[in-house]
Amino acid sequence: MQQEMPLWTPSDAQIKQSPMYRFMQWCGARAGREFADYDAFHQWSIDDRAAFWSAVWDYCGVKGEKGERLLENGDVMLEARFFPDARLNFAENLLALSGDDDAMIFRGEDQAEDRWSWDRLRHAVSRLQQAFRAMGIEKGDRIAAMVPNMPETVALMLAAASIGAIWSSCSPDFGEQGVLDRFGQIEPKLFLAVDGYWYNGKRQDVADKVKAVSGKLGVPLVVIAYAGDAPAIAEAVPGAKTLADFVAPYEAVEIDFEPLPFSHPLYILFSSGTTGVPKCIVHSAGGTLLQHLKEQRFHCGLEKGERFFYFTTCGWMMWNWLVSGLASGATLCLYDGSPFHPDGNVLFDYAAEEQFAFFGTSAKYIDAVRKGGFTPKTTHDLSSLRMMTSTGSPLSPEGFSFVYEGIKSDIHLASISGGTDIVSCFVLGNPLKPVWRGEIQGPGLGLAIDVWDDEGRPVRGEKGELVCTKAFPSMPIMFWNDPDGAKYRAAYFERFDNVWCHGDFAEWTAHDGIVIHGRSDATLNPGGVRIGTAEIYNQVEQMEEVLEALCIGQDWDDDVRVVLFVRLTAERTLDDDLVKAIKTRIRTGASPRHVPAKVIQVADIPRTKSGKIVELAVRDVVHGRVVKNKEALANPEALDLFAGLDELKA
Repeated sequence: MQQEMPLWTPSDAQIKQSPMYRFMQWCGARAGREFADYDAFHQWSIDDRAAFWSAVWDYCGVKGEKGERLLENGDVMLEARFFPDARLNFAENLLALSGDDDAMIFRGEDQAEDRWSWDRLRHAVSRLQQAFRAMGIEKGDRIAAMVPNMPETVALMLAAASIGAIWSSCSPDFGEQGVLDRFGQIEPKLFLAVDGYWYNGKRQDVADKVKAVSGKLGVPLVVIAYAGDAPAIAEAVPGAKTLADFVAPYEAVEIDFEPLPFSHPLYILFSSGTTGVPKCIVHSAGGTLLQHLKEQRFHCGLEKGERFFYFTTCGWMMWNWLVSGLASGATLCLYDGSPFHPDGNVLFDYAAEEQFAFFGTSAKYIDAVRKGGFTPKTTHDLSSLRMMTSTGSPLSPEGFSFVYEGIKSDIHLASISGGTDIVSCFVLGNPLKPVWRGEIQGPGLGLAIDVWDDEGRPVRGEKGELVCTKAFPSMPIMFWNDPDGAKYRAAYFERFDNVWCHGDFAEWTAHDGIVIHGRSDATLNPGGVRIGTAEIYNQVEQMEEVLEALCIGQDWDDDVRVVLFVRLTAERTLDDDLVKAIKTRIRTGASPRHVPAKVIQVADIPRTKSGKIVELAVRDVVHGRVVKNKEALANPEALDLFAGLDELKA
């Protein structure tokens, strides 16, 4: 049997030139020791977290006062405090540069294009800061925004952060109740909303939704002009203003950055909310900044002036991650709209024309490009593209192969995983190590990641819970409206004492990489054996007939049986031959235990606004339970397809 080879291996020159290698050498000299390799460096970063995170601060040139104390109560996860004496401002660190070079490039489908220089961005932030202060916004106040991924959104967030206000955003495709479920909990002092947006070539009108949400929140409204009629919406809401009128009285002056504690709240992010009202997860300015600098500068090798792209909406934490690229002096490449309008070339057109160095996207997007028959490697100049990342769901082994075969053969591909809970990654790419098919390269610096069995014992080569055994700076500082911390503790610390249990079903590989097999709460337990749903998707979604799949465990006959739902290509209908082919593929590619008891065709599969399929919601529908929060879904009507199915009654 031929031994598998890595898909990509960094050359010695690439290693030596990488920011990660330079930082490793710098830390070694500073600590008076030599790191033989990344693994030794990583071990030091978790053994001496105070020294490591202090090194990130210094090497990256964080603006602010670090203070004397580096880490207090480091052994108790819920009481650990990084840099308790520090003072900094998040916005000051992102507004790293000035001048005429591009800070942001924007495309809104094929309807809008714009470029913002660093000076234009700074001037916008200055005027917005003055407008916020004039209306009485102070540090700790919440600003809620229903907005597209456009330059004005970045400027608004930075202006909020400059005075210590807390930013919270969602995308304008959320339904009225979905917006209220989020923003209603945090009692904002100001509501920002766009006047419309484009998706799939069509203008989407949001005027009625903006008016309704504004009225129910009962706070001032500022309307951002983009794809509709901002003055008309503003005139219809008492006291509302357009963004242009909001800043009209102010000229750009030097920005006044409020010095704030390291743990000052910066963002409120929301859990997907498919099993109830979304949790309001509060992230700190200092923890977010340090974690993002570490990931982007070292794990992604991001350098000043590089074009930095992530396909995301403002309702997904990858937007918060993307905007931090400004702190490295990178140029943000923003895109709003469908990634397949007018066709699947649109993002690669953008990448070629603007010479992206970094292209971030989702596993579902990569699979859709592959199934659409697109091969950017042969149609686009991607010579500047050196790194591609994938997240949102596990990237299949075939997805890994397609990137090298269909997009670019010499590229650092990194599957990354973490989430809203930590506004960053637990496991991600590493420019010093090879890329192996189907594997995440390994843990992030400063993060004590492991895989534990149900008894809390570390396991290798078998599946278990992804845990983090030591505190880290980007842990949430709290949940909003959780005064005694009970919801926070229940979310991460109920399973193992003083250990973060992330809720991912994971496995170490022979290469010290990680495979994520799905969410722990969505794992299947036929015959008492835990199976990750990703293992089934990796097989069935490679079949040309299958566009998408969703798998659940159905309670049946005092056990659990595996049920697989498939959405097929337009010309296919599920027949006995295809069912047999699907089961055979799963049996040979995964194991006999993974073979579903039932395979059922459906016309659509429900997913969240960020594109994640919702196994738990489907499981509830199949078992006759109420789905508590359909507003979190992009296509809630799809849930009806799973109710009362005759095929599941026998």
